Amino acid sequence: MTNASSLERRLRADITGDVLFDRFSRGRYATDASFYQIMPTGGVVPKTMDEALRALAIARDEGVKVTPRGGGTSQCGQTVNAGLVVDLSKHLNKILSLDVAGRTCVVEPGIVLDDLNRQLKQHGLWFPVDVSTASRATIGGMAGNNSCGGRSLRYGTMRDNTVSMEAALADGTLSRFGEVSRDLSDVNASDNVRTLFRDMLDLGAREADEIAAGFPKVQRRVGGYNLDALVPRNAPNNMAHLLVGSEGTLAFTTKVELKLWPVIRNKALGVCHFGSFYQAMDAAQHLVKLKPIAVELVDRTMIALGRDIAMFKPIINSAIKGDPDAVLVVEFAEEDQADNLARLRQLAELMGDLGFGWNNDTRKWGGVVEITEPALQSGIADFRAAGLNVMMSMKQEGKPVSFVEDCAVPLPHLADYTARLNEVFAKHGTSGTMYAHASEGCLHVRPVLNLKLEKDVRAMRAIAEEAFALVREYKGSHSGEHGDGMVRSEFHEIMFGERLVADFREVKKRFDPEGVLNPGKIVDAPKMDDRSLFRFKPDYRVGELKTKLDWSAYPGAGDGFQGAVEMCNNNGACRKLEGGVMCPSYRATRNEKDVTRGRANSLRLAISGQLGPDALASDEMMETLKLCVSCKACRHECPTGVDMAKMKIEVLAARAASHGLSLRDRLVGYLPRYAGLAARFAPLANLRNQSPLLRKLFERFAGISARRALPAFRSDIFVSPAETAGPEGGREVVLFADTFNRIYERENLDAALRVLTAGGYRVHMPKSASGRPLCCGRTFLSAGLVDQARSELDRLVSAFAPFAARGVPIVGLEPSCLLTLRDELTSLRKDNDAKAVAAHALTFEEFLVREAEAGRLQLPLGIVADKAVVHGHCHQKSFGAFKPVEQVLRLVPGLEVETIESSCCGMAGAFGYGADTYDASIEMAELSLLPAVRKSDPSTLVVADGTSCRHQIHDGAGREALHVARVLAMSLDRADTNSTSPTAKEPSHG
Repeated sequence: MTNASSLERRLRADITGDVLFDRFSRGRYATDASFYQIMPTGGVVPKTMDEALRALAIARDEGVKVTPRGGGTSQCGQTVNAGLVVDLSKHLNKILSLDVAGRTCVVEPGIVLDDLNRQLKQHGLWFPVDVSTASRATIGGMAGNNSCGGRSLRYGTMRDNTVSMEAALADGTLSRFGEVSRDLSDVNASDNVRTLFRDMLDLGAREADEIAAGFPKVQRRVGGYNLDALVPRNAPNNMAHLLVGSEGTLAFTTKVELKLWPVIRNKALGVCHFGSFYQAMDAAQHLVKLKPIAVELVDRTMIALGRDIAMFKPIINSAIKGDPDAVLVVEFAEEDQADNLARLRQLAELMGDLGFGWNNDTRKWGGVVEITEPALQSGIADFRAAGLNVMMSMKQEGKPVSFVEDCAVPLPHLADYTARLNEVFAKHGTSGTMYAHASEGCLHVRPVLNLKLEKDVRAMRAIAEEAFALVREYKGSHSGEHGDGMVRSEFHEIMFGERLVADFREVKKRFDPEGVLNPGKIVDAPKMDDRSLFRFKPDYRVGELKTKLDWSAYPGAGDGFQGAVEMCNNNGACRKLEGGVMCPSYRATRNEKDVTRGRANSLRLAISGQLGPDALASDEMMETLKLCVSCKACRHECPTGVDMAKMKIEVLAARAASHGLSLRDRLVGYLPRYAGLAARFAPLANLRNQSPLLRKLFERFAGISARRALPAFRSDIFVSPAETAGPEGGREVVLFADTFNRIYERENLDAALRVLTAGGYRVHMPKSASGRPLCCGRTFLSAGLVDQARSELDRLVSAFAPFAARGVPIVGLEPSCLLTLRDELTSLRKDNDAKAVAAHALTFEEFLVREAEAGRLQLPLGIVADKAVVHGHCHQKSFGAFKPVEQVLRLVPGLEVETIESSCCGMAGAFGYGADTYDASIEMAELSLLPAVRKSDPSTLVVADGTSCRHQIHDGAGREALHVARVLAMSLDRADTNSTSPTAKEPSHG
C-alpha cells in the first residue's frame, strides 16, 4: 500500500488524465472478457502519449507492474493484472497519418477498429482484420493479441497487416520496430536497441530449425512469441511482427502502422444448411475451394438462442430454412457482383455434388439459401459477430466458458477433431457450443460449465488437457485467434516443447529484464485453474438481498437479481460508439464508469461484498449510476440482456430505504400527486422559470440546473370530455392520458383523440375509482419509490383490466409511460389482470399500423409538409416500437420521412434537469440529434414522441418538435380544406 500511495500521489502530480485508485474504479479494471479477476493497484487514463510514458516511468520507479488496456475484451485474461492499468482507449485514439495512394496509415493504439474504418471509408479503404468485437476492440489490443477476424482467409492476420510499430521498452527507450536487414545497416536507433535487434536476429538464426519443426503449420497460430519473424529465411525481418501477439509483455506500443485494403463493394452470401454437424465440418474443406473470403459456422445452439433475442429473431427467420444442425455462411466479395453470383451458383452445385439435398435424410439433408440483399447480409454479419454474447445469453449458472476457445486444426481434420472434442465434453458431463471460422479450422468452442463449482473447475482442467492433446495430435495450434493470456500460456511447453519455451523466456528477459510489462502472460504464467485469480473465487458469496422487482428468470440471491447482474460477461458490446442507442453516457464520456459493463461489474462486486459493507446503496454506487439515463437500450442491444435501467431501480430503492430521499427525488417522484394542484396555481408554480434568483435557489437546494427552464404548468390541463368519445358502433380503444401530456402538452392528447374518433373508433378514457387521474408510476420508479409506483399501477390495472379482458387495445402517447405497462408492470405484478393489460398495451403508432395493415384504418389525410425528420425515443427503440412511427408518418401524403440516427436525446426525464448531469445531457444530445435538427430546413417538421426529447430539442436547437398525433391531426385539418385528399391505407414498410 505504501507503493500504491506513493504511485497515486506522483501520478496525480504529473498526469492531467484520470488517476483512478478508488475501490470502485479498481474493481472496474479488475476483469476483462475472460473468467479471471485481479484487482489492480490503480488505473490511469492518460490524455497524451507523453503522459502514458510518464506513467510507465513512474510505475517502474515505484516497482509497480504495468498493463496496457484498450477495450478490455480479451478472452484469456491479457488485460488484467495486479499493477497499474493504463487505459489508452479514451484519448489515444486518433489517426496520425494516412497515405491513401500507398494504402497505409499510422494510428494511436487506442483507436477502435470500427471508428478507424468509418474514417477510412470516405477514401475507399478499410482495415480488414474484422474481429467480431470491432465496435470496441482497439488496434493496440488487436496487435497485442495478433487478432485475425472472420475474413483472414483472404486478408490474413493482424501480423500480416502490420507494417511497423513505435514502442517504448520497459526502461523507457522509444524506438521504431519495422523491417530490418540482417546486418541492421538500415536501422537508425540507439545502441541498446540495435543490440536488442541483433540479439533477436541471432536467436532466430540459432533456432531456425527448431522453429520450423515446432511451430504449427496453420495460419491461425497466435500462441507464444512470433519467433518465426526472426529466422533468416524471412529476411528482411520485421521486428514489429515480434511485438504483434506479445500481449503487452515486451514493449509499450505508442503507434501502429497498418496496411490498408480497398473496401468491399459487392457481396453475396450462401447460407449452407446441414442436418448433421459432422457433415458441415467435413464440407468446409471443400467449400473453401470456391475461394470465398469467409466460411463461418453457426451451430444449432446459437440459432436457438438467437431466436430468443428480439434483435436477431427476424434475421434468423429470413436466413434459416427448416431445423439445421449447423449452417456455414459462405461469403463471396469479388469486385464484380456477377462473379459473386456465379460463385453462389457454383456453391449450390458443389453442395449437390457433395450429396446434400433438401429432401434427403438427416445425414445428407441440406442446401443453400442465397442472400443478396445488403440489409439482410448486414444483419447476418451482426448476428455472427455477436456469437459470443449470444452464447452467453443462457440464463443459468453454467455458461459457455472460454479456454479451448479458438484452437485451430488443419481443415481435413476439422470434422474428426470436433467429433472427438464433443466426446471429451460428454465424458466430463457437459456439452459445448461451436461457431465461427470454419474456413480456417478455428472454431470458437465453449463447453458449458459453472466455475463457481470446484467440480466444474476440475472438469475444465481435464478438458483443456485432453483438447490440447488432440490439437497437438492433429498438428494444430492451441491458440488460433484470442492469444494466450493466463488460459493457455502454461501449456506452451506441451505445444511447443521445452527448447522453444526457453526461447520465449529469453526474449521476455531480453526485452523486459525486470518483468515490468504485463507479467504472467506467455511466459512464467500461473496455473490456468488457479481459482484465486477467478472472477468467482472459492469464497465468492452473495448474501440474501431484498429486492423490489421480479428477477425470477435468473438464478441466485435476491430472487434472481444476482444472476441478472452476473449475465454481464464483460465482452463490451455496450462500448460501441455508433449504431443503435447503447450506451449513450459512454458515448459522451468514454469512461469505463459510465458504460453498462462498468456498472454491472460494480453491482456484482457490491452485492458480493467486495466493495465493502452497504456498497449497493453507497455514494460511490450512486456516482457509478449517475449518468445512466435508463434508456433501456442495453435491454434490447446487449445480447446477454443486461437491463441496467431495471437494475438501477433496485439500487435507487435500496438507496431510498437506507438514506431517504433528496428534495429533487421528492419533486420528481411525486409529480403526479401534486401536478393537479400546481396546475391550479400555474402562474405561481412557473415563477421559478422567470426568476434568476429562484433558479439559483432551486439549483442549490433541489439540484435542478439554473440553466434549464422547467416544463411550464398550465391551467387548461387535459380533462377528458367524457369517459367515452367517438361513434357508438366504432371499434373500441382505450386512450391512456399520461401525466406529462395531460399536464404539460394537452395538444397531443387532443390530437390523438381527434385522430382516433376521425378514424371511427370508440375511445374510452376510464378513471380510477377515486377519480384521480391514472398514472403508470414512471416518476416514482425513477426515484426508487417502487411501492408508490406499484400503488399507481394497481389503480391503473383496476381501470384498464376490464377492457383488456375484452381484447380492447390500450393506447398511449408517451413511450416511457405506455411501455412501462409492457415492462415494469410485469416485474411488479404477475396476476392475470396485469398480464392482460401488458399484452394489450400499444403505442399510438403501433395501434394505427396494426389497424392499417388489417385494412381498418380510414383517415382522410392532406399534405402538411414536404419532409419530416424523426427522432426515436429510447424506449420505442428498446421495444421494437419505433418502426411504426416511420410507417405512420408515411401515411401523410407527400411527406418524406428521414430518421435521425441518434442515441438518447440526453434529457431522459429528470436527468437533463440535474445540476450535476446537465453537461452530460447536452453532450449526449450533441453527438448527433441536435446537429441533425439544426441542419434541417426550417420548413421541415421535427417529430419526436417523447416529452423529454421534445424539450431537449427545444432547449438545444430552438425548434418545436411535434408528436406524431399532432402531425396526423394537422393532416386531417388539411384534408378538411381539400375534399380530393387521399385516404390512408396500409402503411409503407420502406
